[in-house]
This record gives sequence, structure tokens and C-alpha cells, in this order.
Amino acid sequence: MKLFEYEAKDILKKYEIAVPGGRVVVTPDDAALIAGELGKPVMLKSQVLVSGRGKAGGILSADNPREAKVIAQKLLGSSIKGITVGSLLVEEKLDIAEQLYVSITVDRQLKSYVVLASTSGGVDIEEVAAKSPEKIFRYRVDPLAGLVAPEIKKMISALKMRGADAARFTAIVTNLYRAAMEIDAELVELNPLVKTSAGDFLAADARIIIDDNALFRHPEFADRSRNREEDTPLEAEARKLGLAYVDLAGDTGIIGNGAGLVMATLDLVEIFGGKPANFLDIGGGAQTEIIKNGVKLVMSKSEVKGVLINILGGITRCDLVANGVVAGLQEATVKKPIAVRMMGTNEKEGEEILHRAGIGSYSSMEDAARALLMAREVN
Repeated sequence: MKLFEYEAKDILKKYEIAVPGGRVVVTPDDAALIAGELGKPVMLKSQVLVSGRGKAGGILSADNPREAKVIAQKLLGSSIKGITVGSLLVEEKLDIAEQLYVSITVDRQLKSYVVLASTSGGVDIEEVAAKSPEKIFRYRVDPLAGLVAPEIKKMISALKMRGADAARFTAIVTNLYRAAMEIDAELVELNPLVKTSAGDFLAADARIIIDDNALFRHPEFADRSRNREEDTPLEAEARKLGLAYVDLAGDTGIIGNGAGLVMATLDLVEIFGGKPANFLDIGGGAQTEIIKNGVKLVMSKSEVKGVLINILGGITRCDLVANGVVAGLQEATVKKPIAVRMMGTNEKEGEEILHRAGIGSYSSMEDAARALLMAREVN
């Protein structure tokens, strides 16, 4: 779950990481009011959950309240990468001496958190990594030991920091790591972390992504987890139904149980010349109602020409899956070809249910994918 910049900064303040003064607003008059209260030039920052806001014109500066109002009128209601701007963060414009980058994120290959830090902040870190990898300090955090002092010292040395700067940066990294652990973040990023001409360090911009699987531990995010600005209409509907669904750009609907199996099915469709239209994982032990809702959801996507269902029945019963597929097809407003591959618990019973309903059942993923893609062409 992605947080808005202002939400991320509210969290950072709780962990004693300084941020620029300011407030989020939803009207041009409020933008002018906040600019007047701050009494200095301000930045008006579109609150949208996409990267590259600045390059897309979603971050602008104003020298006074009147100018802030005019710019707010321009930004509010505008579209950035397909997302409508509904709010702005109006905050003081900083007197920047240096820009740094620091983040705590998950490295899935290393199966641990890593700290990334660089003296080249304010730009795409991927660009720095590609052109000047020596400018990025990377440290794998031992999950048992946590962030330890000797490694922080190495980081400070690599970044060539001394004295008060070294002490302030150490405190920021330490608090950032503590925040990441306590809120179950997949990413906590400060880019840029600014050093002002007065020598203060502030998080000029911040991104936080919370691990969806840990949201049950964070009731404070309950409303945000149900209503996400970045969701497509189908993703929003899937969230209400409790389905793990992601929209993709193709025309072949995909349903499976288990993220790994669904990913393998997406790859298989690509190999056979198709393009996946979605990712839908019904999970283990799914009941008939869940299967039915998943089938109806995927079929409702206008781009979908056919649906491939791939099930390995362990704790998931194939007969319940089959009943759900039949019910979903019956209730779908638009009927599209379906190919099902099921094996495992109550496999024979499931095949009989599908056969009576005239739905193709196949013993291998390859046969199911091939049959579906052929049926799509006929239809």
C-alpha cells in the first residue's frame, strides 16, 4: 500500500526526522492561506501516487500567497499520468545546499532489508546506479542483528561526512530503519534528503510503501487499504470482494491459486503468443463464492477474449472450484471462452461438473492454454 507524501511525512515526524513546514490543502484559497502563514516562498506538490510528479509538472513553486492560489487553481483537478490531482501539499521552499538520497527497502534476492545511500539525491536513483554506481552505498541489514553501528560508520565514511553532519545523518538513518521495521514498510525513501545552507537536514520528499500482508497489524491504515487512489475500477471492485487482483494490458484472463502458479500461468500465455489481461490469485482453500466472483470479475473486463483457469488442488477442492466456475459463467453478463486445468483434491468430481456444463477441462497447463487461445480465435 502506497502512502501519499504528506502521510509519509507525518510518520517521519513521529520518528524525529525533520520535514519542511506546511499542510495539505484541497482548495486554492487554502493554498494561499498556508502560504501566508508560512510567510515565505512555497512549493505546491500534487498528492498523487505516481512517480515523476516533478517532471510531469505536478510540483511548482510560488513566491507569495496570490501566486500560490493561481498555481493551486492550475494543479487541482489536473491529471498526472492518468491520476486526477485532488490535493496539494503546500510547504516551505528550502534553501538547499546539498541533496542526498537514503532509503530502507527490501532486496528480495538477498531476502533482507538493505540501506541505500548516496550524495546524489533529487534524481532517479536508477539513473545514478546505471551511470555512477560508485556513488551509491549499499548495505545488507542482518535481520537478526539489525542496523549496527560499524556499518553506519562505513556508510558515513563512504559518503565522506564528518562532525555534526555525520551525527545528524546517523540519527536519520537509525530512525528511518526503526520506522521501516515498526510500520512493516517495503520501502521508506527520502529523495532528496536536503541539507540546508543553515546545516539542517530535512526530508524534502518522502515515499513509503507498506507491506499489504502486514496491514492486519496496522488498523490505522484500514480505510486507506480499502480505498486506493491508484486502483483501476476493477482493482477497486476486487479489493471489496477480497480478491488479489491486478489489471494488466492484455486480452487473456488469468485465474489461479497461489501467486507462483499464477505467475507461471502468465508466462505460459506469453509463450503461446497471448497477452495476460490480469493477475488473479484466489488463494488456498478458496470456496465456491470466491471462484464465482473471480470469474465474473475477469469476464467483465471488456478487453478479455477468454479466461484460463489453472488450479492445483491441495487444500483447494477441485469440485468447489468447478462449481464456482459454472456459477460465475452463468451469472456473467458477457460469456467468453473458458479453459480449465485442475489437478488434485476431488479432481475427478470437478472434471465431471465442468463436463456437464460444457466447459473444457485439461490435464496440463499447456493443453489448456493452447485450447483457450484457439477458441478465442474462433470466437
